[in-house]
Amino acid sequence: MSYVVTQEAIDEDLHLHYLSCSDCHAGNPGAVDQAAAHTGLISRPSDDPVAACGTCHEETAKNYTLSLHYTAAGMQHGVSARFNADEKKIFDQKVFEQSCRSCHASCGDCHVKSPVVSGVNSGLMDNHRFVARAETQTCALCHGGRVWPEFTGDYGGMPDIHYRKGMTCVDCHSGNQMHGDGTALTSRKDVTTKPSCTECHNLADLGKDSTKEAHAIHEDTVSCSACHTATAYRQCSSCHEGKGATSSPAIILGRNPRNLDQLTTLRLIPTVRDTFLDHAKPTMSNYDALPNYWDAVPHNVAKRTDRTRDCNTCHGEHTYYLEADRIPEGLSTYNKELVW
Repeated sequence: MSYVVTQEAIDEDLHLHYLSCSDCHAGNPGAVDQAAAHTGLISRPSDDPVAACGTCHEETAKNYTLSLHYTAAGMQHGVSARFNADEKKIFDQKVFEQSCRSCHASCGDCHVKSPVVSGVNSGLMDNHRFVARAETQTCALCHGGRVWPEFTGDYGGMPDIHYRKGMTCVDCHSGNQMHGDGTALTSRKDVTTKPSCTECHNLADLGKDSTKEAHAIHEDTVSCSACHTATAYRQCSSCHEGKGATSSPAIILGRNPRNLDQLTTLRLIPTVRDTFLDHAKPTMSNYDALPNYWDAVPHNVAKRTDRTRDCNTCHGEHTYYLEADRIPEGLSTYNKELVW
């Protein structure tokens, strides 16, 4: 017979050395049979981070309860502007709480057990040891639809230069960003600790004079990803709700919906007018308040691309630019505002 928690694991992991099973999972440790021992069992202790992990990691656990990974608030507020007040109540209660909230991640989903994605459970990461970082078993599972396969090249394009150099998620995305800083956020765009290219790449120290000049000219009006996204990234081309999603690869350049003066890479997120009708009947009466193309930073960066080698790619041919006549029918009229 084999055990999930071994003496070797206890010797190596302070959590297992100082804490018994019941310290986290409750139950009845004095019972002699399984059914009685599991009475009152808590299968996912860190669903309540403060009660479970906060005993030792008080500040981190408290901050995490307000983080986007825990609250999934980005999913809730990302579409809210499309609803009127009554529709929003329906969405919050019948869609967000019953569906979107399933993507919420507890501490254990990153540090003990791989998260359950689409009903698939790949189990404990390293028996029952607590793991500080395991990107392929955590980040890659939840962010495996777009970010991870673009980063590694599994989607079919060029792997990101950072990945090819041996870097992984937490080399750029710090623990403080993952855990939050105690501020309740409504969007990943509100995160103040998210990484910036210029933290590592000083624009004043980039080698050739022509390179410095190009960055100086474009610094305020063009995002880094607009020039340095190497290959096509995933564009969603059907809504997910009850119908499954399809995708196609493309690079799309247009105005940043959060800063219309900036040219950036856009990703198509095709929420359609009847996306939620089968679920809860919110009709999105303010559908055109938001675009379907959103600013995105594809994780397939390269130093040299066709845009960095030839100015004419953008300034002459307008390659990759969003065009009004190519916006799929039935999507938000706001999308036309993003045509550069």
